[in-house]
Amino acid sequence: MANTYTWTVTAMNCYAQKDDNTNVVFTVHWTCAGTDGTYNTSVYNTCNIPLAQGTFTPYEDLTQEQVLGWCWANGVNKEVTEEAIGTQLANLANPTEVTLPLSWAV
Repeated sequence: MANTYTWTVTAMNCYAQKDDNTNVVFTVHWTCAGTDGTYNTSVYNTCNIPLAQGTFTPYEDLTQEQVLGWCWANGVNKEVTEEAIGTQLANLANPTEVTLPLSWAV
């Protein structure tokens, strides 16, 4: 089974008032979860969003896809993140390191 990745915006920090706009997003909290059907892992991080230049979208009209697009345009590398999660899944499925019981305690 191929790995499946799910991106989710979990919170957004906003300025209550900035210039002529209300609830202006400046930080996005996000997670990317991955699964191979057996193992699951995820990454959590935040992304700072520059103030909008030009068209402003009111907070209540934002979509998760739009906000994730901002993250990907402002330093969050989607491909690298998914590759890192894929590596974590591969390591869970085929560990290269293990913690064994103490030999004298067995």
